Amino acid sequence: MLNKLKEVKERYLNIEKQLSLPETVSDNELYKKLMRDYKELTPVMEKYGEYEKMLSDFQGADELRQSEADPDMRALAEEEYYSLKEILAKTEEELKILLLPKDPNDDKNVVVEIRAGAGGEEAALFAGVLYRMYTMFAESHRFKTELMSVNETGLGGYKEITFTVSGEGAYSRLKYESGVHRVQRVPETESSGRIHTSTATVAVLPEAEDVEVEINPQDLVVETCKSSGAGGQHVNKTESAIRIIHKPTGIIVECQDERSQFKNKDKAMKLLRAKLYDMKQREQTEKIAGERKMQVGSGDRSERIRTYNFPQGRISDHRIQLTLYTLESFVNGELDEVIDALATADNAERLKGG
Repeated sequence: MLNKLKEVKERYLNIEKQLSLPETVSDNELYKKLMRDYKELTPVMEKYGEYEKMLSDFQGADELRQSEADPDMRALAEEEYYSLKEILAKTEEELKILLLPKDPNDDKNVVVEIRAGAGGEEAALFAGVLYRMYTMFAESHRFKTELMSVNETGLGGYKEITFTVSGEGAYSRLKYESGVHRVQRVPETESSGRIHTSTATVAVLPEAEDVEVEINPQDLVVETCKSSGAGGQHVNKTESAIRIIHKPTGIIVECQDERSQFKNKDKAMKLLRAKLYDMKQREQTEKIAGERKMQVGSGDRSERIRTYNFPQGRISDHRIQLTLYTLESFVNGELDEVIDALATADNAERLKGG
């Protein structure tokens, strides 16, 4: 680890030197890339600086406890030695995590798709709960959300809803949300008070740049149609909704949120790029699946990841066997405790090299 840290420090100082050169400042693309790398390495260097200072204090305390004749001074040195030993071990673990290869998608914006699963109208209402939960979470993190397409039901639920979440680190915070979410509660429409179980599926896709996914215009069938849904003043008045079919893969995307056909097409293409990029990534992941068995961040859409039990006020994340009785605050967007626990479990698994 120390050799790796020395290499990182050398690279960091080299970037720092390059950033001060006039030719770097005048080259906008190079400057942006170096600044991105510099920003990424800064937390590692700050933690390494702390570690080096602690290591020096630790070695000093070790020498003192072995050479000091005064028993009181020796006892103080002994106490400092064991205290620093514990902190050093913890800092080493933190450094190992910081040195893990970063997910290249972590800083990207995301496209989130929520689809009602088993449970009819109750599943559609639960999809609405999840949509509200993610928008409140995004707001608390100063991420921006934008609706892309929606298929509403008569009671205010969603058969499916697609939206984007934009902001630095959006994917790193939301990537563990892909999978099947299960709800257990008494539906408003249930007169006998029986608890129903319904599901909704969430897909979190990193937004793809044009350069990451090549799309041949000849592979596309673009159709216009009237917007459909349970509301909206301009619904069914103009043919502004867009449906795009990608012939090679059979992927179909739709966008009907904007009044403008051009804006809807732009959003639909953004969604198509994200889906094709996701497909490409999944193919790569499957190839190396044998090397890494960790499921926390797999985003398997068929995997039941979490249960929301309303009568008990409980959320259970099945991937890490975590149960919390904070359901009300959780569905109001306070997801950080669970997301942090998932990230920690993922890092622990990666440190094992599993």
